[in-house]
Formats: sequence, structure tokens, C-alpha cells
Amino acid sequence: MNKTLTTIFALAVASVTALSHAQEAKGDVEAGKQKIAMCVGCHGIPGYHSSFPEVHKVPMISGQGGKYIAAALTAYKKGERKHPTMRGIADSLSEQDIADLSAYYEQHGKTGAELPAKPGREPSVQVAELLKKGACVSCHGNNFAKPIDPSYPKIAGQHADYLFVALKSYKVEKNTYIGRSNAVMGGTAKQFTNNELKTLAAYIGSIEGDLKVVPQSRFK
Repeated sequence: MNKTLTTIFALAVASVTALSHAQEAKGDVEAGKQKIAMCVGCHGIPGYHSSFPEVHKVPMISGQGGKYIAAALTAYKKGERKHPTMRGIADSLSEQDIADLSAYYEQHGKTGAELPAKPGREPSVQVAELLKKGACVSCHGNNFAKPIDPSYPKIAGQHADYLFVALKSYKVEKNTYIGRSNAVMGGTAKQFTNNELKTLAAYIGSIEGDLKVVPQSRFK
């Protein structure tokens, strides 16, 4: 009897998953290109800084995985990521808008060049131990640019100050304006002191990656 119930439950979960994938909005790059006005004011300006929750460069999103961009925007929309500006932007987007923007930025600035399997810059002994403790490569993949799941971000070469702020946000609890809800990343980040997170961010931000800022104008 238990075996039968387990089988039925497994089939039900598989059916729901299949239905979810079937209903997932398909992104259109050209449609996304027409929707970027609210993005380029920050992400299309080289060296642009945010002042919340502290001064840091805004993340590079050109060349980022589309599934991750979609997952991040959806998390802001749901309030799982707490950032007033990004929450406001995400709230204004439909599921199709998110899919189109994600598809656009995934291919934006791509050159087709393949990254090496391992970072060109070897970590110090201290950094290697921190990376091992956090098991970072197990999710973010070879060179921290080939995530094992497309909903995980590429992080190689991302701005180090942004990575530091993002990592710290997973440690924040019960704050209306700051914090990210993710059980895996929360458990990982809480293992480290802020100084250790800054050290990790500095190394990961220093290695070659696919991410870039492609100058864009909102008045095109």
C-alpha cells in the first residue's frame, strides 16, 4: 500500500512539474529589447553605483544566465529578495516581461568565446579553504561561470563589492528592506564572518567571466 501511494505521489509531482514547464513563458529577445528602459539606467552604465544598502557597483547582467535573471526578478516580485527599488521594478513586470528581459540579457554582449575550465588566477591557501568550506563550485560550476542549474548565477568576474553585499544579505533576518530568503545560500553565508565573505568576493570578482556592462542609453 505504501509503495502504491509513493508511486502515485511521484507521478503527481512529475505531472505538476511537467505542467509547470509547459506553461513557462518563452522569452523573446527582440521583445525584451523593447522593454529595457527601466534596466539601462543602472545596469547599462559602466561604473554605476547603488547607494543602498551601502555604496556598491550594481551587478553586471549582460551575459548572465536567463533562467537566473528570471528567478531573481521573480524573487524580488515575491518579496523573497528585499530591495525597495528592485521590488518596485519587478512588481511592474508580467511573467512574459520577465521572460523577454531574461532572454535579452542572456545573449547581450556575448562573443562566443569559451572560458577555461579553471580560473586563470589560482586562489591563495586561505581562499581555497574558504571556497572548499562553502562548496561554491558545487553549485556555480567550473570557473564559477558554469552553474550546475540554469537558475543559479554565473559569479566569475562579477563586481566584488556587489558580491559582498549580496552574500551578506543572505545573513539578514527580519528586516523589511534588506535580505534574501534562500535556505541553501543562507546556510552557506552564515558559516562565514563578513571579512571572510569579503575575501571570497574579492577572489571570485577577480577571475575571468562572461559577465559585462555593455553601455546603453535609455533614449535609443
